[in-house]
Amino acid sequence: MPIKRLLIANRGEIAVRIIRAAKAMGIHTIQAHSEADADMLAVRQADEAVCIGPAQAAQSYLNIEAVVAAAKATRADAVHPGYGFMAENASFVRALEAAGITFVGPSADTIDRMGDKVAARQAAEAAGVPVVPGSKGRLDTVDDAVSVAADLGYPVMIKAAAGGGGKGIRIADNEADLRKMAPQAQAEAKAAFGDGGLYLERAIQSPRHIEVQIMGDGTDAVHYFERECSMQRRRQKVWEEAGAACLDEATRAHLCDTAVSLAKAVSYVGAGTLEYLYDSATKEFFFIEMNTRIQVEHPVTEMLTGTDLVQEMIHVAGGGKLRQSQEDITRSGHAIEVRLNAEDPMMQFLPFPGQVTSLRLPEGEGIRFDHFLYEGYQVPPFYDSLLGKLIVHAKDRDAAIELMITALEGLEIGGLKTTKPLHLALAHDPSVRADDFHTQWLEPWLAAGNLKPTP
Repeated sequence: MPIKRLLIANRGEIAVRIIRAAKAMGIHTIQAHSEADADMLAVRQADEAVCIGPAQAAQSYLNIEAVVAAAKATRADAVHPGYGFMAENASFVRALEAAGITFVGPSADTIDRMGDKVAARQAAEAAGVPVVPGSKGRLDTVDDAVSVAADLGYPVMIKAAAGGGGKGIRIADNEADLRKMAPQAQAEAKAAFGDGGLYLERAIQSPRHIEVQIMGDGTDAVHYFERECSMQRRRQKVWEEAGAACLDEATRAHLCDTAVSLAKAVSYVGAGTLEYLYDSATKEFFFIEMNTRIQVEHPVTEMLTGTDLVQEMIHVAGGGKLRQSQEDITRSGHAIEVRLNAEDPMMQFLPFPGQVTSLRLPEGEGIRFDHFLYEGYQVPPFYDSLLGKLIVHAKDRDAAIELMITALEGLEIGGLKTTKPLHLALAHDPSVRADDFHTQWLEPWLAAGNLKPTP
């Protein structure tokens, strides 16, 4: 294995996850951390740790110079970025390359190309992947957007050309909406990503959000089937499943094949996810974007296929070829993941950092909890509120939902408010059980008062 010393340039549960994978491969692990994260579980589990700056992410986890300097100082020969922070930052990749350090992920050029939604659409179209009808290139003025919308037809979705995470997105039902919302979207995109460029696409009403997990070695690529991530609040995923029960086998095969075609077309290296909107009524699917990193929801795919995706991405980053052909990758049963956040769902999901006073983890076959908690740990208020991910795997979807209820009831995190009540309510909901929901389903469900305080 060419990678001997791996620096983890992230925090929280994904840092713990990477350390586990790397240690299983015999790799020396080095955990980068901010001053606020000196006591986190990943620091305790890594072979060594290095402080990269103050609590503020801009001065630590988002500081390219600090992370590269830490990698050099600890003689790391590779850096794993996890997700978020600098996982899709081409400038970071180039800085590592200049220092002679391997980035566990795709090339800077691939990140640039697939991270820009307009360029990604063009690459998808060239590879024969269906895309949502939209603008042919980036739009820099409101008048340009109005002209394109007249051809597309309303409603239209306004999106930031750069970035992700739901930032800069608006839906305009008419020209007046568009003229009002486009400048807002431009300002939000400029603030979040330093780029105010926009593009438009036709708004697909009540779609399902389906994504395909791929892995490439620069020459070949394979898929690990699909996930459904339609349960969203404020465009953030809440509940994820593998596979997507709404797909028939022919549609599933076509969808996954298009993802592999695009991965091969861009000579992709590492783990990546292609995201699609799916219209259940017409059985049409449309590519929307590619995430050039490991995703929060990767464990459901691992449970479905029995593959350690983090180990595979480290392997190909070290110059290895794919260790599985497409025929080797099979799916079994059904997996569900829910995100446990330090938030109070009864108080508009108000963040609730604090100290973990007690911790009881669920046990049993088919249950997995990826987290970074321990009794006495003080959850810092500076970062994302994700505490961990509860994943279950069972013979079919109904059995997986029942196992999720059992697992949630067996999980207790003392001292914090968490989103556990939300997930229990969803698991009992008739529409969720019937697989009858879409990307705009959850917020009206919450607004209707379906989440009630537990006695």
